[in-house]
Amino acid sequence: MKVKNILVSQPRPTNEKSPYFDLAEKHKIKIDFRQFIDIEGIDVCEFKQQKVKLLNFTAVIITSKTAIDNYFRLAEELRITVPTDMKFFCVSESVALYLQKYITYRKRKIFFGKRTFDDLLEILSKHQKEKFLLPVADVHKATIPTKLKKSKINFEKAVMYKTVSADLSDLSEVNYDVLVFFSPSGIESLIENFPEFKQNGTKIASFGTSTAVAVKKAGLRLDIKAPTKEAPSMTMAIDKFIKKNV
Repeated sequence: MKVKNILVSQPRPTNEKSPYFDLAEKHKIKIDFRQFIDIEGIDVCEFKQQKVKLLNFTAVIITSKTAIDNYFRLAEELRITVPTDMKFFCVSESVALYLQKYITYRKRKIFFGKRTFDDLLEILSKHQKEKFLLPVADVHKATIPTKLKKSKINFEKAVMYKTVSADLSDLSEVNYDVLVFFSPSGIESLIENFPEFKQNGTKIASFGTSTAVAVKKAGLRLDIKAPTKEAPSMTMAIDKFIKKNV
């Protein structure tokens, strides 16, 4: 089949140099973007059930801006003032700078990695005396906790937000040649919003092992998979598929 249009289940990239735009231009195809999942912060009562005390920790491991929003939201709702000596260890500089929304950046002890969690892990390993809090979503990959345990980092997880299916009622149908997914939650949202969805000739592309498993569990056919050795990114995997089906 010749690919003419693609729906990516993520927000439209803000960077005009996104590889998706290059892909669209290269093959003269239409690529739409639509977030299939929403993030909701858990309420205080649900948080308290975890028996996690924010002030019992000396540092916080931050992996996303969403984690920052919900950490400070819960602190406010619990009427807790985050201590000025609380340390923040962020996965990247851009995430670290987002802390300025809630605290005076220059007056805090803030550390950040270059780009990946492995970069941050090297920094965390130099602060073994700290007791770390790791804000996470209700559904999260075990990769980061596993790496922290392996490095003997003293930490505790706390679920502060959850992923829910977005309301896709504005989409009358998902009639695209290719649907692109990045998480099991995206697949769940597809089925929830379109219970009568029939794949037929539509190609399903997935990123990551857990997403691929979710595709198959939903009774759908997986046509494009990433990352692979030949296609480490989703755009490369789609590009490879299109070239084979010209």
